[in-house]
Amino acid sequence: MVKYIRASLPALLTDQALTFFRILKTYLVVDVRDHDWIGGNIKRSYHVPSKSFLNGVDKLVKDTKDIPMVVFHCRYSQERGPKAARIYEETRNILHKPSSGQYFEARILRGGFNHFGKKYKVKEGLSQHESTELKKHRMTQGS
Repeated sequence: MVKYIRASLPALLTDQALTFFRILKTYLVVDVRDHDWIGGNIKRSYHVPSKSFLNGVDKLVKDTKDIPMVVFHCRYSQERGPKAARIYEETRNILHKPSSGQYFEARILRGGFNHFGKKYKVKEGLSQHESTELKKHRMTQGS
């Protein structure tokens, strides 16, 4: 069963800790936003748009089967993030049944990127700047 985690957990992972954890492959943050992804993202997260998630879940599970914590999120983590987490968790538990009998549990970032982005701004180095595409869009829209 998927579980929620607070936004403070990914924020605890400084650049040094991020590098360390990535080397050990102990966690992965998966961002399943679609067009709203261009507004910024959690540093070093892995982007898999929800529109194509189902088609690529087997490959994602294969590539991440040894990572003990996989955290999913979308903008608010109310629909796309939890759905992707559930699909990923079920697929991983079917394809890679644990010998210990303990099944994998996916995590969901409580409040999604919206909450994380408000709490941990770009200046703190935990999220990346908005993309060039969003900047162009804002200029053309006059906002």
